[in-house]
Amino acid sequence: MLDKLSEQAQASPRLRANANLHDELGDPIQRLAIAMEPGTVIRPHRHLQTWELLTALRGRFVVLLFDDSGVVTQRAILGEDCQVLETPAGVWHGVLSLDSGGVIFEVKRGPYLPIGGADFAPGYANDDAAQGSELNRWYAQARVEDKLW
Repeated sequence: MLDKLSEQAQASPRLRANANLHDELGDPIQRLAIAMEPGTVIRPHRHLQTWELLTALRGRFVVLLFDDSGVVTQRAILGEDCQVLETPAGVWHGVLSLDSGGVIFEVKRGPYLPIGGADFAPGYANDDAAQGSELNRWYAQARVEDKLW
């Protein structure tokens, strides 16, 4: 299943694909495997209504947590120096895939709610390819106390 999901991500313009492991988008607990290729862009965002638990099934992922002013408060590399990371509800975060074929497992409270404009960090509401490339370069080198916005 993970190989197939990674192939779908590689063929996708967004360089990611997910497999929902819950039955419906309204389920109270959302569980999904997300294949993310290097180059996919996960803009800094938050989920006001839920915590989010991440673990690497395959590959490594930089996960950054930010305060409300855009300062990095935590940096972890899932699949390397960290096995599981829980982001509290309302905390800004971003993810960078480091390895081709990488798959992350995500668990969060449902029902599924799409991320709205106010839940993307200031300056990142639009899905801009050029901005995304620069963002990924920044994620790769960002350290605790660096400021993004």
